[in-house]
Amino acid sequence: MTMTNILIIGATGSVGRVTRQYFLDHTDDQLTLMARNVGRLGQLDAARETAVAGSVLDADALQRALVGQDVVFAALSGQLAQMATRLVDAMQSAGVSRLLFITSMGIYNEIPASVGASGNLRRNPVLQDYRDAADVIAASELNYTTIRPGWFDNGNDTDYQITRQDEPFGGHDVSRKSIADLVVRLAHDDTFGARESLGINRK
Repeated sequence: MTMTNILIIGATGSVGRVTRQYFLDHTDDQLTLMARNVGRLGQLDAARETAVAGSVLDADALQRALVGQDVVFAALSGQLAQMATRLVDAMQSAGVSRLLFITSMGIYNEIPASVGASGNLRRNPVLQDYRDAADVIAASELNYTTIRPGWFDNGNDTDYQITRQDEPFGGHDVSRKSIADLVVRLAHDDTFGARESLGINRK
């Protein structure tokens, strides 16, 4: 596996933390960790990790963090559509094209009744911001993959199923470790999931 420069935005969140550790355990990649409060990152691996303090809405911090990156992984919460717009603009101006971005299952009304159709956008308006963020990214020139996880938990498994945007979602939940495994795979293969939205659920 070739060494890749990875920027993790939202590195102190629950998915960001697990994905950071998974990269350290399973790759030789260099990690840049962007967080509003870098103190919450804990001990850094000095040989492989660099911290950048700031929000994705802080243009200067984002530009600093993007220098020299191959892949950006964003696991954000808050005003996702606004964050996606800022991130797309900054990546395009920095010449970084590979974006992996966490959204949510249900944004394309792809959840079948057997899994729980109440989780679809048409029944759950909370998902609109996730959908808007995905639409912003899909309209960009980037080599993106948006990731639509089920409800994530602390399971220790990486036994997961991937579905495409036009396929029914496969199950209700997924481990954070499975999301991390998928992110590492996507980060090392820029043709896998290229300009696609992938659902991920526990098998």
